[in-house]
Amino acid sequence: MNEAVEIAHSDGILTAASLMVGGAAFDDAVSRAQRLPTLHVGLHIVLVDGTPVLPAKQVPDLVDTAGRFRNDLLRLGAGIFMVPRMRHQVAAEVGAQFERYAASGLAFDHIDAHRHFHLHPTICDIIRRIGQRYGVKSLRVPLEPTDVLAQVEFGTIGLEARLAGKFAAWTARRLRRRGFLMADQVFGLAWSGAMTAKRVERLMARLPDGVSEIYFHPATSNRFEGAAGGYLYTEELAALIDPDVRAAVRNQNLRLTSYSELAGS
Repeated sequence: MNEAVEIAHSDGILTAASLMVGGAAFDDAVSRAQRLPTLHVGLHIVLVDGTPVLPAKQVPDLVDTAGRFRNDLLRLGAGIFMVPRMRHQVAAEVGAQFERYAASGLAFDHIDAHRHFHLHPTICDIIRRIGQRYGVKSLRVPLEPTDVLAQVEFGTIGLEARLAGKFAAWTARRLRRRGFLMADQVFGLAWSGAMTAKRVERLMARLPDGVSEIYFHPATSNRFEGAAGGYLYTEELAALIDPDVRAAVRNQNLRLTSYSELAGS
């Protein structure tokens, strides 16, 4: 995935990437980012489907018997909302992830979270408070307009995307009141792992006015440890460097940018 990010930025339209600081390839990711000064990097908070930065004994309610984050999102989310010690563990882990990212020397372009778990109101407040200590004021909120998706491709939008949309609208209102910067619309949720060149090209011709974020999961292989079943990683990489997609950026007079550039403009 790190290699794909470098390719997509050097040879394609990718402007920013999100870094999982607890990932096994963290050092490699930092090294690549440091030699790509025009690549903007943000922190990808992980509280599910991954490994904590803190020792498992410090976040016992967030991990399973193997020391990995739990994946029972409903029960986990309810516990975080209702149980004070779980909230304290979330705050400690999120703080540790911010600290490790900051220690890398990379600037914070934005914050987002694995499986959009930052849409959970308690987690969102924790991330917001800790992020402000580090001067971070840009956060991805997946406000994905389904009417635009329907123009691109007929089909049913999945339940996960519909539920996320409701939480996203509520989250966006709260964060905007506190001065956070976010895109006007975000694409990549309904077609997560399947942002093919054809879809992206069609989408670019129908983007609403304002700031749009399109996110991808590129990799140079579809088979690697931690790969999600059914994700078209190599096709998403191909979309980011596709000549027709790059031409669509020019033809639609789209400006490629990043959260930090927008914050400074």
